[in-house]
Amino acid sequence: EARMVDVGGKMAGPREAVAEAWLRFPERAFQALLDGQRPKGGLIEPARLAGIQAAKRTADLIPLCHPLALDAVQIEVELPDPSVPRLRVVCHARVHARTGVEMEAMVGATVAALTLYDMTKALDKGVIIESVRLLLKTGGKSGRWEAQ
Repeated sequence: EARMVDVGGKMAGPREAVAEAWLRFPERAFQALLDGQRPKGGLIEPARLAGIQAAKRTADLIPLCHPLALDAVQIEVELPDPSVPRLRVVCHARVHARTGVEMEAMVGATVAALTLYDMTKALDKGVIIESVRLLLKTGGKSGRWEAQ
C-alpha cells in the first residue's frame, strides 16, 4: 500500500541535489540550431523558467513527495561539445527541510528538457531526451551521495 513517509520526527537541515538530463538531436536539426534557426525563439530562458517552476511544483506531480519551500533552484543548459549533437540540462536544488530535494532536481531537469524539445520539435521531432539521473545529493540521514 502506497504511503507518504512520515518525516515529522526528522531534524530539518540543509539539503541539496543535482540532476541532469541530456537531449540528443538529429544532425540536421542540431546544425540548424547552431545556425540560429529557432522556430519558437530563444531556447534557454523558457527552459530555465519551466524547470524552476516544475521543481517548485514537484509535490503536485509526484504523489508521495512532500511539498517543499525551496531555497533555490538553478537550471543550466550546456553545449558540452559543438561537434556532438547533444545538450545537457543540469538542475541544482537546495532547501532547509526534513526531507531531501532529489525529486525536485530531477523534475526540474526533466521539464527543462521537455521544454527544449517543445522549442525545437519544429526542426525535427526525432529529438531524444535521454539519461535523466541524479548526480548528487547532500544532507539527511544518508549524508552525501554522488553518481559514479
